[in-house]
Amino acid sequence: MTCKEKILSNDYADLITDYVVAEELSGTLPIDFCFHGIDDGYGVVNVNRSMFPPMSIGYYGYSAIPVLYGLMQAGDAVFDPDNLAQTGSIRVQNPPLSLQGAGVVLGFIDTGIRYELDAFRNEDGSSRIMALWDQTIQDGEPPEGFLYGTEYTREQIDQALQTENPGQLVPSTDTDGHGTQMASVAAGSILNQGLTFRGAAPQADIAVVKLKPAKQYLREYYLVADGAAAYQENDVMEAVRYLERMAIALHRPVVIVLGIGTNLGSHNGTSPLASYLNSVARRRSRAVVVCGGNEGDREHHYEHTVPDTVEIRVPEDTKGFCMELWGTLPDIYAVRLRSPGGETSPEIDFRSREDRVIDFIFESTVITVSNLIVERDAGEQLVFFRFEDPTPGIWNLQVYPMEGQKGTGTFHIWLPITEFMEKNVTFLAPSPDVTLTEPANAERIITISAYNGISGSWFMESGRGFTKSGVIKPDLAAPGVQVPTITGPVTGSSMAAALTAGCVAQFMEWAVVEGNTPTVESRGIKSFLIRGADRSENVVYPDNRWGFGKLDINGTFETLARL
Repeated sequence: MTCKEKILSNDYADLITDYVVAEELSGTLPIDFCFHGIDDGYGVVNVNRSMFPPMSIGYYGYSAIPVLYGLMQAGDAVFDPDNLAQTGSIRVQNPPLSLQGAGVVLGFIDTGIRYELDAFRNEDGSSRIMALWDQTIQDGEPPEGFLYGTEYTREQIDQALQTENPGQLVPSTDTDGHGTQMASVAAGSILNQGLTFRGAAPQADIAVVKLKPAKQYLREYYLVADGAAAYQENDVMEAVRYLERMAIALHRPVVIVLGIGTNLGSHNGTSPLASYLNSVARRRSRAVVVCGGNEGDREHHYEHTVPDTVEIRVPEDTKGFCMELWGTLPDIYAVRLRSPGGETSPEIDFRSREDRVIDFIFESTVITVSNLIVERDAGEQLVFFRFEDPTPGIWNLQVYPMEGQKGTGTFHIWLPITEFMEKNVTFLAPSPDVTLTEPANAERIITISAYNGISGSWFMESGRGFTKSGVIKPDLAAPGVQVPTITGPVTGSSMAAALTAGCVAQFMEWAVVEGNTPTVESRGIKSFLIRGADRSENVVYPDNRWGFGKLDINGTFETLARL
């Protein structure tokens, strides 16, 4: 079996490593595996699942098992053209600045793109898409240095556009529509004034990675609902690497935008993907923009001090769900579960790293509990729960310090994002704070929450900060309600991120392409944007909803003009 086949096969587990496995070892070890490097010390090992135990954080480690990410789209709404104007982008597009993203590459990692649409073409009909890596198509040539998927160049796309059926030459498309919507909001072409939308950076070049769906064994491990769009952390990291290598080869400034997220993780930005994004964001003429998710009012986060009893509402016909408990130093926690029928589990004190499987006598529910006293990247205790066939009703989770511990610390629990659950399992006493999805908590990236650009009010579903350790996030807020796209109006924090990414491309054109601040990177751009943000007298900044204020790219340049 080739490495490509192992990467794609559900019979092989994908494990993220922070070390390099020498290729020559593959022929000497009694293990069926394949290794390929990503960047910044990270790599992926594909191992034969039949030769290893089932997925368990106790055996493999938490960060080795790829987390799954979903789309941060909340739904449709009524069209209104004011959203782009709220960001100051239209004013900056016009003289005297005339910044439309020329010379900058906007990179989208999402569901693909409908490349044939006018929104992604030049006046002469040629494509503005310089490269498209479709991870789902395996019968073409992958990008150089990668082992799977098919890459389509601008020349191939232009050739396809000249035919009656472009899909025969370039069969990649976006059946979901989310990636197309993101790209049109950030970089939609202005071919005529009759279009019902307008991209923030209509002259930027576009690069796209269409993510392949997560493997079935990971969907089963995380108990993801059937039909939910889910993408593996390692595939997202590969996509970031692809865009970064493109920036190096072309010597061009690149803005990477992510409209995906997950509730799994420490919410301190310590995951492999968050760490890698931080590394890329440090490099000159790079910017990374990430949405904060739509989990603010979904009742999926719980925060309290120990000891405490957590109440979890499970609806009828819930097939299963997972959740994570993250403790804080120095305490070590123990737990006990009580079913809706009153059956109580033994105390689970985690003196062993082995998974605990709880079978209730009078319930059909099976609960698997995994634990790491010290999770490697976050340095804190992690307890991972899998509820299979849970009894409907109110479940109680008792959390208390192990014997000998003082027990004064705070703990957090997160349920999965709404899109991953067939039924909406919730906490009875949730906290709307610390609900930014990962990897939005990474320190150096630009994290965006969403508000209603028409009314100016907060979008209640938008994720809120700060991070679990109190680092200021989000950085800024942008319109995310009733945002016009090429396929219709859309609501969600991913649209706020797309608008912001287009504005960042405008700033990159001024700073890097025009040479005003050629060495600027993601954190520097963030600082410029913060200084020009629109701030209300009624809010104390930084705020865990608004960050440092509403994005206003025109305000940034007005601030620079006064210096």
